[in-house]
Amino acid sequence: MCEHINLPVQAGDDEVLARMRRHYTERDYRSLIDRIRSTIPQVSLSTDVIVGFPGETREQYQHTVELIKDIEFDKVHVAAYSPRPGTIASRKLPDDVLQEEKAYRMRNLDEIQEKILSQKNSGLLGEAVEVLVDSRKNGKWQGRTRTDKLVFFEDEGEYLGELINVKVTRTSPWSLQGVPVDA
Repeated sequence: MCEHINLPVQAGDDEVLARMRRHYTERDYRSLIDRIRSTIPQVSLSTDVIVGFPGETREQYQHTVELIKDIEFDKVHVAAYSPRPGTIASRKLPDDVLQEEKAYRMRNLDEIQEKILSQKNSGLLGEAVEVLVDSRKNGKWQGRTRTDKLVFFEDEGEYLGELINVKVTRTSPWSLQGVPVDA
């Protein structure tokens, strides 16, 4: 079992969560994260967020920002709300958040997440990480760590489907680069 969990939060504000018909609060979510981290200390967490849900104010959006900053997810998938035919939201809630505001909120969360990941990934510089190699593209092997981090390395060996250790020589918010090392 890998130490990676995707746990969609959708929003960090209780009123927005209720309008989304989620059966949890921001406090419930934080409590679950605390329990997960106390059980699996090195866990990698990803989440999904919807910005601009009908009626979401700038203040309510800020609650989501605070949650993202506090939890420091390893990956945040951000989407702007758009009505989906057949859903209660599309039938009963007006899409009243301007597209420009939704775009701003998406960019803002992406920038926050980039800073969080830059810091987290830089802590792996010089470390060896276990990688499951899944493909080769443009002369580089690529794979994922047990915590779902994307890793690239160059080597002439055959590694497809192999678990190997890679020493991290360069980091970015979105991936790691390295060289294979002996186990």
